[in-house]
Amino acid sequence: MKSNNNSTQTDMSSNNPEQGDNRRNFIKKSIAGSALLTFGGVLPGFSPKSYARILGANEKVRVGMMGVNSRGLALSSNYALQPNCEVVSISDVDTRAAEKAIATVSDIQKSKPASIPDFRKALENKDMDALVIAAPDHWHAPAAILASKAGKHVYLEKPCSHNPNEGEILVSVAKKYKNVIQMGNQRRSWPNVAAAIKEVHDGLIGRPYFVKGWYTNNRASIGVGKETAVPSWLDYELWQGPAPRRAFKDNLIHYNWHWFWNWGTGEALNNGTHMLDLMRWGLQVDYPTRVTSSGGRFRYRDDWETPDTQVINLEFANNTAMSWEGRSCNGRTIEGSSVGVVFYGDSGSLQIGEGNTYTIYGLDNKIIKEVKNDFVIDPRNKMNPSQGLDALHIQNFFDAIKKGTPLASEIVGGHQSTLLAQLGNIAIRSGGTLNIDPTNGHIKGNKEAEKLWKREYQKGWEPTI
Repeated sequence: MKSNNNSTQTDMSSNNPEQGDNRRNFIKKSIAGSALLTFGGVLPGFSPKSYARILGANEKVRVGMMGVNSRGLALSSNYALQPNCEVVSISDVDTRAAEKAIATVSDIQKSKPASIPDFRKALENKDMDALVIAAPDHWHAPAAILASKAGKHVYLEKPCSHNPNEGEILVSVAKKYKNVIQMGNQRRSWPNVAAAIKEVHDGLIGRPYFVKGWYTNNRASIGVGKETAVPSWLDYELWQGPAPRRAFKDNLIHYNWHWFWNWGTGEALNNGTHMLDLMRWGLQVDYPTRVTSSGGRFRYRDDWETPDTQVINLEFANNTAMSWEGRSCNGRTIEGSSVGVVFYGDSGSLQIGEGNTYTIYGLDNKIIKEVKNDFVIDPRNKMNPSQGLDALHIQNFFDAIKKGTPLASEIVGGHQSTLLAQLGNIAIRSGGTLNIDPTNGHIKGNKEAEKLWKREYQKGWEPTI
């Protein structure tokens, strides 16, 4: 993958080559001989006590941040808060976002990360162990692939790819380069969510045969954008990166790219990935046999291309099914929650709520067990509760790098969960039912739908293994 982008780079501070080699040897030795990490092999089951022990580690993992606006800024802060981590570089195409992140991180860790607008330049730092990717969806897999080739571990925000083909390439890259790639579906590491899934697996609601998930919001119209000059603070060429070029419009950046197929993946992957991942985890399934989806852009007439209202139904070979409902423009809750999952079994049901909570019901709808969020953060760690829960996922990533600990969400499983949402989008865009090969998730006998398995790339930016 290459580009002729001529954006100005900020030089990294000089590093001691011998010190860098020693650090790389430490990281390599810590995972040498470890087998490929298995999906869902070990439930996190962290407690505040065990979390404190994790934070006692001495060797710091040095990370670079790619994409630091909004979610990326939150991640930058959280990584900087980890005592066993140092944020060494900030990469963003928006100079304003980069400056804010650098100031925030510097204040937390008391050392200033380098400003390196182009993350590819940041990858040249031999003393950097991992890249954290929170850029727009069209950059997720391509950036992770480049980081893997550069010998870095990767923490990759969901979804792990823009399209199924990218996800498969990413899985192959991880196998080839044997680096750690963790997808940022943080609920995998939340203690009570992991406990809830274990309750399902242990048969507390009998055999689970159907699960529904949802996300509701009340997003405003994005209007009709006007082509205008690219702002001085934005490197729009690098922002587009692997995506085919489109004219800059004033209603695209920073968030509304989610609703354009050229860069985004809609609400199904923006928020649906989290719930579909829990649903797949609970049912212990990999790939479906049949997928249908209905919905559309119903609420407003504007530039928004992806569905604002969507239902995705998936069936599996073990006589189970799941359904996800997304409503971007009507925030009416389901089961009293704006986001959640309910597993239905032959002797009861289990609901995972918005936070680190779950409730088990009998067939008579009476509560059998209610588990509230009991996760406590040591105030000395200076993290709020949300950061503390997400920090468990970050620490799991670090442990995988340093100790070979199984990941809560390694890339094979990340791809499988992401693919469920992608197949839903392909179904609604191709106007029909998808029959799926349950051994690999591929579409069978539908040429129109198969065209959406891949995407077109800007010439010279195609990802390769």
